[in-house]
Amino acid sequence: MEHLINQNVKSIQISGIRRFFNMISGIEDMISLTIGQPDFQTPQHIKEAAKEAIDEGFTNYTHNAGFPGLREAAALYLKNKYDLTYNLNEVIITNGASQAIDAALRTILSPGDEVILPGPVYPGYEPIITLCNATPIYADTRNTKFKLTKQILEESITAKTKCIILPYPSNPTGVSLTEEELGEIANFIRDKNIFILADEIYSELTFDRQHTSIAKLLRKQTIVINGLSKSHSMTGWRIGILSAPEELLQHILKVHQYNVSCASSISQKAAYAALTKGADDGVKMKKTYKQRRDYAYRRLLGMGFKVVNPDGAFYFFVKIPESIKKDSLTFALELAQSHKVGVVPGNAFSPLGEGYIRISYACSKELLEEGLNRIESYLNNF
Repeated sequence: MEHLINQNVKSIQISGIRRFFNMISGIEDMISLTIGQPDFQTPQHIKEAAKEAIDEGFTNYTHNAGFPGLREAAALYLKNKYDLTYNLNEVIITNGASQAIDAALRTILSPGDEVILPGPVYPGYEPIITLCNATPIYADTRNTKFKLTKQILEESITAKTKCIILPYPSNPTGVSLTEEELGEIANFIRDKNIFILADEIYSELTFDRQHTSIAKLLRKQTIVINGLSKSHSMTGWRIGILSAPEELLQHILKVHQYNVSCASSISQKAAYAALTKGADDGVKMKKTYKQRRDYAYRRLLGMGFKVVNPDGAFYFFVKIPESIKKDSLTFALELAQSHKVGVVPGNAFSPLGEGYIRISYACSKELLEEGLNRIESYLNNF
């Protein structure tokens, strides 16, 4: 019966991050610097809020977009943190940022449309674009320190361009854009019939300056994706926040409704605690991540890697030394098999990621130090 399967579904693949993680998961004594899973526990007051929700019987469907108090809290959170102005009718609580991305793209894309992706880039966008019978267009950012620029957009936009994805701070590079850089993009895109999908799931994890959302500069055309997975170490709770002007959001809500009805009611109550009592829960985590970043940056430079110092998220995207004549998959596999440390091969992040590896520092300082020691030992073989 396989010949009856949708051809677009047959053409997409499981994420290269997960594929590689599964390939090395059986290796004993492995130090994994692969998946972006915070090593912090969800704050206790958030767990208590979820327990209270269960005890109080808050176990029914909520409004499709999320219960009103939570949407109001999300809007206030975005206002206080990023100076974004939305009302509760411009916010949808989703099953994680991934489902928000899916609902948004399925709302705005039609067959034949093109979507610009700044590569190397997180692999979660391309399959959704493909399922919409649209085409991903990879814009090469390797020569601009992984930053999408107005000049690159000028070279990439066509009459078919429907959407530009701005995933900053970036997975896999950790790079973000300044307000001035965003302003150049906003002025260029303004009044064009092009949407911006701003994936800002790492917005609370910026180290050198406060995060700026392009929605502050280009509200009418922008869909903002955020959530609590990274900021509050709530990956398994599956809470995303999608914000957009009401005339656009009412259509996204239809896709969301038929897809999942609503996010988990228990998780919504936990999210309310996170956005109100715990609005600054991520500050302590961010301080720790910055210390790890600074440590790892010094170590990687000392090993001879060419490194763009990340100013957000918890990743390094480092170029494999030219003296090592191996593709990224071979390099990562040999590193895992011989020295028992896992990194993600760069080709998981589009063809533009070939020749690089992603290193996650969402782990303890002790594991990070030992993992880097093993990488250094592997490099000494060459």
